[in-house]
Amino acid sequence: MARPVAFTAAAMLLAGCAVGPTYERPALDLPEGWPEEHAVLDTASGAALGEWWQRFEDPGLDRLVERAVAANPDIRLQAARVEEARARLGLARAEQLPTVGLQAEATRQRQPAAAFGLEGFDSPPRNLYSIAGVLGYELDIWGRLAREREAAEAQLQGNLYALEAVRLGVIADVAVVYFNLRSAERQLQITTQTIAAREEGVRIERLRFEAGQIDELNYRQAESELAGARAEQPGRIEEISRLQSALGLLIGLEPAELLGVIEIGDGELDDIVLPARVPAELPSALLSRRPDLRAAEAELIAATARVGVAEAARLPQFNLVGLLGTVAGSGADLFGGDAEAWSIGASIAGPLYDFGRSAARVETAEAQREQAELRYRATAARAFAEVRDALVFYENSGLRLAAVLDQAAALRRTEALADIRHREGYISIIELLIAQRALLNAELAVARAQADRFTAIATLYKALGGGWVGSW
Repeated sequence: MARPVAFTAAAMLLAGCAVGPTYERPALDLPEGWPEEHAVLDTASGAALGEWWQRFEDPGLDRLVERAVAANPDIRLQAARVEEARARLGLARAEQLPTVGLQAEATRQRQPAAAFGLEGFDSPPRNLYSIAGVLGYELDIWGRLAREREAAEAQLQGNLYALEAVRLGVIADVAVVYFNLRSAERQLQITTQTIAAREEGVRIERLRFEAGQIDELNYRQAESELAGARAEQPGRIEEISRLQSALGLLIGLEPAELLGVIEIGDGELDDIVLPARVPAELPSALLSRRPDLRAAEAELIAATARVGVAEAARLPQFNLVGLLGTVAGSGADLFGGDAEAWSIGASIAGPLYDFGRSAARVETAEAQREQAELRYRATAARAFAEVRDALVFYENSGLRLAAVLDQAAALRRTEALADIRHREGYISIIELLIAQRALLNAELAVARAQADRFTAIATLYKALGGGWVGSW
């Protein structure tokens, strides 16, 4: 027994020598800081990028995000993939452990005289019973099983990061659609108020026309402006319906709910709080903040480990087998003192010449690793491009909102003065209608610019990898 034990111990020491490349993160040329024109951002810790949607202080948005996280089908699908990867990791861990089996046999056999080489010898039939426990163990000398476990662990991590990427994307989409919905509701409200005001204006102009105070052109112009405002209303209603449906899909409504009245909750565009500043970490922190980048890196780690698995498969496989049980000629003697039987052995098996199959597997794994590295680099480049675009959108949306607010304020004063002068008879209804049309367009532009500003903030938080803890 001493020699098998010594062999086993030596083999266990060699088991830590895993073949194949060791993973190293690819070097990326990262900027040291954000450009000076983006100094509006605050360098902050990951905590500042946490539940960013709550910074809008909108209870309706908070409820929608909560429901989307719990019921969105894309999030639930990715969560199922995580469970699959977790199970695969459990299998990879189990493969590194011995297998213990139980076998029981009962046979009745007869050997002919020719089997013994003796003429006239006739062996009577006999019974043979056995019960044994079987222990099998693969000595992972080349690290094949260790690399398989490493790949499974990376695959699980990648699925967890992918889940966070999907979750972050869904939350950002919910916020964007919600802001656009509130903007569409505000635009419908402005349009409805305009229709009511112009209906009153047409009524007054009709009386003046019938009294001979104005000509028909002024009256018909007022009617055409009313018809134009009414023509805008169905489109606003349709847009609200489309946005409600989109939001319903994001929060996981059932088909029956989608066909019914979709209740999003009360809320006004003007009630949403605009965060004063958006925090941002250093550019290098994106590698740990962005879950899609972490998922791509985990895929690269797994692909690197699979190269080791393919290389180890070219080498001999060492296995230990042990058996301990009882063997007897009758069932009653199985557990007797003289029925004990045992065996222990080792085997070595490996490919001798497989006509290039093993080499092709290694080449395939190396090519897949190269693809994973290219995807990682492409994901990193796309991440920084998204941040760059989000920064430009964020800053210009603020400038655009300030400009349209100033324009709307000026046009409100213009419309008020035009109304006074029209009532006093200094200008015609056509000039007043021009001022009113300009004010209407400005107020609609303000509603759109507000939604763009909120959308820009949500887009920037998403690009910066906000909304998750950044590690597991």
